[in-house]
Amino acid sequence: MTAQEPAPRLESAPRPESLARLTPVLTKRWLSPDAWRIDVYEQLDGYTALRKALTADPDDLIALVKASGLRGRGGAGFPTGLKWQFIPQNDGKPHYLVVNADEGEPGTCKDLPLMMADPHSLIEGVIIASYAIRANRAFIYIRGEAVHAARRLRNAVVEARSLGYLGQDILGSGFDLEIVVHSGAGAYICGEETALLESLEGKRGQPRLRPPFPATHGLYNSPTVVNNVETIASVPYIVLGGADWFRSMGTEKSPGTKIYSVSGRVDRPGQYECSLGTTLGQLLDLAGGMAEGHQLRFWTPGGSSTPMLTAEHLDVPLDFEGMASVGTMLGTTAVQVFSQADDVVYATYRWIEFYHHESCGKCTPCREGNYWMVRVLRRILAGQGRHEDLDLLLDLCGNLLGRSFCALGDGATSPVMSSIKYFRQDYLDYIEGRREPLLAGAAPGAAGESTTGAELAGKDS
Repeated sequence: MTAQEPAPRLESAPRPESLARLTPVLTKRWLSPDAWRIDVYEQLDGYTALRKALTADPDDLIALVKASGLRGRGGAGFPTGLKWQFIPQNDGKPHYLVVNADEGEPGTCKDLPLMMADPHSLIEGVIIASYAIRANRAFIYIRGEAVHAARRLRNAVVEARSLGYLGQDILGSGFDLEIVVHSGAGAYICGEETALLESLEGKRGQPRLRPPFPATHGLYNSPTVVNNVETIASVPYIVLGGADWFRSMGTEKSPGTKIYSVSGRVDRPGQYECSLGTTLGQLLDLAGGMAEGHQLRFWTPGGSSTPMLTAEHLDVPLDFEGMASVGTMLGTTAVQVFSQADDVVYATYRWIEFYHHESCGKCTPCREGNYWMVRVLRRILAGQGRHEDLDLLLDLCGNLLGRSFCALGDGATSPVMSSIKYFRQDYLDYIEGRREPLLAGAAPGAAGESTTGAELAGKDS
């Protein structure tokens, strides 16, 4: 090693208790060469669960998933078996399964690698779930920008059909199923299940008024189950391993594993599949710790729509109950890690810009609320903020939270309210001039419009 060469960085191995949290179930095939091909998938127990499932009564499969405690992996955490059980039987209507693969939450990146590396696990899960709810047509709604993943899925559908896993009389069971892989147009709102259904029907992607719910009036006004990619991909493993095996991982109320997408100021960002209840401290240990020269300041447990947390929450279990106990949500387990080098006010501003841009505009609270929050945050960052702007932001959040047509409005309030809760001083530093304006010279209005404080206050009064 010459004098000019930097000294190699010494990395310590993760602690045994952190390594014990790693539980590769959904990710166990990801490193296998060509795991996306059906011949490799079959060599690695692929479609074994389907053969077993087709010998069971559909109602028994629903009972199995319900007993496993599997909860939705798309953010809401609703019990999957209970959702399937809501589908009315013998109603004379066609039933549909729709997989929500419209992964668009800032920071979320768990479903795309799953569909790229192991698409047949999703296809097998779709077939089993469709059999359980007595659906003969299923749809996978994938984000339009995910071109490569969509190609992998379409290829997997062709491969599955060629070997008799799709089509008429699957494996001689008498069950018929066709799968349609549908690419959306890249609208974040279509991640909301009813907006997704509207888009799938060829309409503008906007949320529906509920009730009625998709379980009785979903796609084409027929009973429909909408589940996340990770949720459906978990089903074959439950069929093979059983409910008790699945419950042996995770916690009592949040059983199973979860893919934690760790990004930001860490040494080894990536996907870490661990038992539910793993803490941020353990995830950071697995990810090699904070990047050199950085200390943890704030982080999101499940993407930008979940209230942010701080270094004080290192040991809170990352499960549904643990996150609720500290006023946030598990969400999509998009763990974004920020350090002292990151500006929490600016991060919040960028997130709200995203929600403002992605709001479908159907309801007034979301359409107007995000518009005005962008203007207020931009004014603060431009050095023209007022002390009353913090109360104004919280008032705007109060008119959004629980009053918008769907959860997009609720999610938009999370970074604003939590950043003011934990980092009010950062806002005051901009307002009181202790910090240089980050957007100096930029107009505080939206779309380049200038806005005076009196004009903004008058609009909101």
